[in-house]
Amino acid sequence: MAPGPAPHQGQAPLLIVCALGIERFALRGGDFGGTAGPVTVLRTGMGPQAAERAVTRALAESGPRGGGAAGAAVIATGFCAGLAPGMHPGDLVVADETRDGAGRTPCTGTAVLADALTRLARAGPGRAVHTGPLAGSGHVVRGTERARLHATGAIAVDMESVVTLRSAVAAGVRPVAAVRVVVDAPEHELVRIGTLRGGISAFRVLRTILPAFFTWHRSSLLPGGELDGHAAPSDHPGRDISLRPESDQAS
Repeated sequence: MAPGPAPHQGQAPLLIVCALGIERFALRGGDFGGTAGPVTVLRTGMGPQAAERAVTRALAESGPRGGGAAGAAVIATGFCAGLAPGMHPGDLVVADETRDGAGRTPCTGTAVLADALTRLARAGPGRAVHTGPLAGSGHVVRGTERARLHATGAIAVDMESVVTLRSAVAAGVRPVAAVRVVVDAPEHELVRIGTLRGGISAFRVLRTILPAFFTWHRSSLLPGGELDGHAAPSDHPGRDISLRPESDQAS
Protein backbone atom coordinates (compact mmCIF):
# COMPACT_ATOMS: atom_id res chain seq x y z
CA MET A 1 0.00 0.00 0.00
CA ALA A 2 1.28 3.45 -0.85
CA PRO A 3 2.15 5.65 2.12
CA GLY A 4 -0.50 8.08 3.20
CA PRO A 5 -0.22 11.83 2.81
CA ALA A 6 2.04 13.82 5.05
CA PRO A 7 0.45 15.28 8.20
CA HIS A 8 0.18 18.79 6.74
CA GLN A 9 -2.01 17.34 4.00
CA GLY A 10 -4.76 16.69 6.52
CA GLN A 11 -4.33 13.10 7.71
CA ALA A 12 -2.98 13.44 11.25
CA PRO A 13 -5.33 12.01 13.89
CA LEU A 14 -6.86 13.85 16.83
CA LEU A 15 -7.65 12.11 20.11
CA ILE A 16 -10.22 13.90 22.29
CA VAL A 17 -10.19 12.48 25.81
CA CYS A 18 -12.93 12.82 28.42
CA ALA A 19 -13.77 10.88 31.57
CA LEU A 20 -17.55 10.73 31.90
CA GLY A 21 -20.37 9.40 29.78
CA ILE A 22 -22.20 12.73 29.99
CA GLU A 23 -19.09 14.50 28.66
CA ARG A 24 -18.79 12.08 25.76
CA PHE A 25 -22.51 12.49 25.06
CA ALA A 26 -22.06 16.27 24.82
CA LEU A 27 -19.02 15.96 22.57
CA ARG A 28 -20.61 13.39 20.25
CA GLY A 29 -23.52 15.78 19.76
CA GLY A 30 -21.21 18.55 18.57
CA ASP A 31 -20.24 19.70 15.09
CA PHE A 32 -17.68 17.34 13.52
CA GLY A 33 -17.36 19.35 10.30
CA GLY A 34 -13.98 20.78 9.37
CA THR A 35 -11.81 18.05 10.87
CA ALA A 36 -8.21 17.77 9.70
CA GLY A 37 -7.99 13.99 10.03
CA PRO A 38 -9.46 11.01 11.89
CA VAL A 39 -11.07 11.98 15.20
CA THR A 40 -11.42 9.63 18.17
CA VAL A 41 -13.51 10.48 21.24
CA LEU A 42 -12.16 8.38 24.10
CA ARG A 43 -14.03 8.00 27.39
CA THR A 44 -11.57 6.88 30.04
CA GLY A 45 -13.68 6.56 33.14
CA MET A 46 -13.27 8.76 36.21
CA GLY A 47 -9.99 9.33 37.99
CA PRO A 48 -6.29 9.55 37.15
CA GLN A 49 -5.62 5.81 37.15
CA ALA A 50 -8.44 5.14 34.68
CA ALA A 51 -7.26 7.98 32.44
CA GLU A 52 -3.67 6.77 32.42
CA ARG A 53 -4.67 3.22 31.52
CA ALA A 54 -7.09 4.22 28.77
CA VAL A 55 -4.84 6.79 27.08
CA THR A 56 -1.77 4.58 27.21
CA ARG A 57 -3.74 1.68 25.75
CA ALA A 58 -5.34 3.78 23.01
CA LEU A 59 -2.02 5.17 21.82
CA ALA A 60 -0.25 1.80 22.04
CA GLU A 61 -2.99 0.04 20.04
CA SER A 62 -3.10 2.67 17.30
CA GLY A 63 -0.06 1.21 15.56
CA PRO A 64 2.58 2.81 13.31
CA ARG A 65 0.35 3.68 10.35
CA GLY A 66 0.01 7.14 8.89
CA GLY A 67 -0.07 9.37 11.97
CA GLY A 68 2.91 11.51 10.99
CA ALA A 69 6.20 11.70 12.85
CA ALA A 70 4.73 13.94 15.54
CA GLY A 71 1.98 11.44 16.41
CA ALA A 72 -1.64 12.13 17.20
CA ALA A 73 -2.63 15.41 18.76
CA VAL A 74 -4.32 14.92 22.14
CA ILE A 75 -6.82 17.17 23.90
CA ALA A 76 -8.10 16.49 27.40
CA THR A 77 -11.55 17.95 27.94
CA GLY A 78 -14.72 17.77 29.98
CA PHE A 79 -15.79 19.47 33.18
CA CYS A 80 -13.64 21.00 35.91
CA ALA A 81 -13.85 22.91 39.15
CA GLY A 82 -12.93 26.56 38.87
CA LEU A 83 -10.60 27.87 41.56
CA ALA A 84 -10.64 31.62 41.02
CA PRO A 85 -13.26 33.83 42.68
CA GLY A 86 -15.65 35.24 40.09
CA MET A 87 -15.69 32.16 37.87
CA HIS A 88 -19.09 30.88 36.78
CA PRO A 89 -20.44 27.56 35.50
CA GLY A 90 -20.00 27.54 31.73
CA ASP A 91 -16.72 29.48 31.79
CA LEU A 92 -13.95 27.92 29.72
CA VAL A 93 -10.46 27.07 30.95
CA VAL A 94 -7.56 26.72 28.50
CA ALA A 95 -4.53 25.24 30.23
CA ASP A 96 -1.09 26.64 29.50
CA GLU A 97 0.23 23.71 31.54
CA THR A 98 -1.13 20.83 33.57
CA ARG A 99 0.52 20.05 36.88
CA ASP A 100 0.44 18.00 40.06
CA GLY A 101 2.91 16.77 42.65
CA ALA A 102 4.62 14.55 40.06
CA GLY A 103 5.44 17.37 37.63
CA ARG A 104 4.20 19.63 34.85
CA THR A 105 3.30 19.18 31.20
CA PRO A 106 3.39 22.33 29.04
CA CYS A 107 0.50 22.69 26.61
CA THR A 108 0.94 23.67 22.97
CA GLY A 109 -1.05 26.22 21.02
CA THR A 110 -2.71 27.81 24.03
CA ALA A 111 -3.24 31.12 22.23
CA VAL A 112 -4.77 29.40 19.19
CA LEU A 113 -7.25 27.56 21.39
CA ALA A 114 -8.09 30.58 23.53
CA ASP A 115 -8.73 32.77 20.48
CA ALA A 116 -10.92 30.13 18.82
CA LEU A 117 -12.91 29.55 22.01
CA THR A 118 -13.35 33.28 22.57
CA ARG A 119 -14.89 33.61 19.11
CA LEU A 120 -17.25 30.71 19.84
CA ALA A 121 -18.19 32.17 23.22
CA ARG A 122 -19.24 35.42 21.60
CA ALA A 123 -21.54 33.53 19.23
CA GLY A 124 -23.00 30.97 21.65
CA PRO A 125 -23.78 30.15 25.26
CA GLY A 126 -20.17 30.32 26.48
CA ARG A 127 -18.93 32.70 29.13
CA ALA A 128 -15.42 33.96 29.88
CA VAL A 129 -12.32 32.15 28.63
CA HIS A 130 -9.59 31.78 31.29
CA THR A 131 -5.99 30.77 30.54
CA GLY A 132 -3.56 29.42 33.12
CA PRO A 133 -2.31 26.34 34.96
CA LEU A 134 -4.70 23.40 35.39
CA ALA A 135 -4.11 21.34 38.52
CA GLY A 136 -4.68 17.63 38.97
CA SER A 137 -6.26 15.88 41.93
CA GLY A 138 -7.19 12.32 42.79
CA HIS A 139 -10.53 13.38 44.30
CA VAL A 140 -13.23 16.03 44.07
CA VAL A 141 -11.91 19.34 45.45
CA ARG A 142 -14.07 21.57 47.59
CA GLY A 143 -13.94 24.38 50.12
CA THR A 144 -10.61 25.23 51.70
CA GLU A 145 -8.69 22.78 49.50
CA ARG A 146 -9.93 24.72 46.48
CA ALA A 147 -8.51 27.93 47.99
CA ARG A 148 -5.16 26.24 48.73
CA LEU A 149 -4.83 25.09 45.13
CA HIS A 150 -5.69 28.55 43.84
CA ALA A 151 -2.93 29.98 46.04
CA THR A 152 -0.40 27.92 44.04
CA GLY A 153 -1.42 29.80 40.88
CA ALA A 154 -3.74 27.16 39.42
CA ILE A 155 -7.03 28.46 38.01
CA ALA A 156 -8.93 25.15 37.80
CA VAL A 157 -8.67 21.51 38.83
CA ASP A 158 -9.86 18.15 37.54
CA MET A 159 -8.91 14.52 38.02
CA GLU A 160 -7.84 13.41 34.55
CA SER A 161 -6.16 16.14 32.47
CA VAL A 162 -2.74 15.94 34.11
CA VAL A 163 -2.31 12.20 33.61
CA THR A 164 -3.92 12.32 30.17
CA LEU A 165 -1.32 14.75 28.85
CA ARG A 166 1.54 13.13 30.76
CA SER A 167 0.64 9.73 29.28
CA ALA A 168 0.26 11.19 25.79
CA VAL A 169 3.67 12.85 25.89
CA ALA A 170 5.29 9.73 27.32
CA ALA A 171 4.00 7.79 24.30
CA GLY A 172 5.66 10.11 21.76
CA VAL A 173 6.15 13.63 20.47
CA ARG A 174 2.80 15.30 19.83
CA PRO A 175 0.77 18.50 20.40
CA VAL A 176 -1.17 18.31 23.66
CA ALA A 177 -3.78 20.61 25.16
CA ALA A 178 -6.43 20.72 27.87
CA VAL A 179 -9.71 22.60 27.63
CA ARG A 180 -12.22 22.33 30.44
CA VAL A 181 -15.66 23.78 31.11
CA VAL A 182 -16.24 25.06 34.64
CA VAL A 183 -19.08 23.10 36.21
CA ASP A 184 -18.68 24.60 39.66
CA ALA A 185 -16.71 27.46 41.17
CA PRO A 186 -16.01 28.88 44.65
CA GLU A 187 -19.38 30.63 44.78
CA HIS A 188 -21.23 27.94 42.79
CA GLU A 189 -20.39 24.50 44.20
CA LEU A 190 -22.46 21.58 42.88
CA VAL A 191 -23.62 18.41 44.58
CA ARG A 192 -23.92 16.28 41.44
CA ILE A 193 -22.90 17.06 37.87
CA GLY A 194 -25.86 17.40 35.54
CA THR A 195 -28.56 17.89 38.18
CA LEU A 196 -28.25 21.60 38.90
CA ARG A 197 -28.24 24.70 36.75
CA GLY A 198 -24.45 24.95 36.68
CA GLY A 199 -24.12 21.42 35.33
CA ILE A 200 -26.66 22.13 32.60
CA SER A 201 -24.81 25.31 31.61
CA ALA A 202 -21.50 23.45 31.42
CA PHE A 203 -23.06 20.66 29.34
CA ARG A 204 -24.44 23.15 26.83
CA VAL A 205 -21.07 24.86 26.46
CA LEU A 206 -19.21 21.55 26.05
CA ARG A 207 -21.42 20.74 23.06
CA THR A 208 -20.22 23.88 21.25
CA ILE A 209 -16.44 23.74 21.51
CA LEU A 210 -15.41 21.09 18.95
CA PRO A 211 -14.80 23.67 16.16
CA ALA A 212 -12.12 25.29 18.34
CA PHE A 213 -10.44 21.89 18.78
CA PHE A 214 -10.35 21.43 15.02
CA THR A 215 -8.91 24.91 14.50
CA TRP A 216 -6.15 24.02 16.98
CA HIS A 217 -5.58 20.67 15.27
CA ARG A 218 -5.27 22.26 11.83
CA SER A 219 -2.75 24.75 13.25
CA SER A 220 -0.71 21.87 14.62
CA LEU A 221 -0.22 20.57 11.08
CA LEU A 222 1.38 23.77 9.74
CA PRO A 223 5.20 23.58 9.59
CA GLY A 224 6.72 26.49 11.48
CA GLY A 225 3.40 27.43 13.05
CA GLU A 226 2.71 28.07 16.70
CA LEU A 227 2.34 24.37 17.43
CA ASP A 228 5.45 23.29 15.54
CA GLY A 229 7.36 22.72 18.77
CA HIS A 230 5.31 19.84 20.14
CA ALA A 231 5.47 18.73 23.75
CA ALA A 232 7.76 15.77 24.29
CA PRO A 233 9.61 14.00 27.07
CA SER A 234 13.36 14.66 27.23
CA ASP A 235 15.39 12.75 24.62
CA HIS A 236 12.29 10.97 23.28
CA PRO A 237 12.52 10.30 19.52
CA GLY A 238 8.75 10.14 18.97
CA ARG A 239 6.97 7.72 16.63
CA ASP A 240 4.23 7.51 14.05
CA ILE A 241 0.77 6.42 15.15
CA SER A 242 -2.70 6.13 13.66
CA LEU A 243 -5.86 5.92 15.72
CA ARG A 244 -8.88 3.84 14.88
CA PRO A 245 -11.37 6.34 13.40
CA GLU A 246 -14.62 7.01 15.20
CA SER A 247 -13.91 4.59 18.05
CA ASP A 248 -15.36 4.96 21.53
CA GLN A 249 -13.61 3.12 24.32
CA ALA A 250 -14.08 2.94 28.06
CA SER A 251 -11.82 1.64 30.74
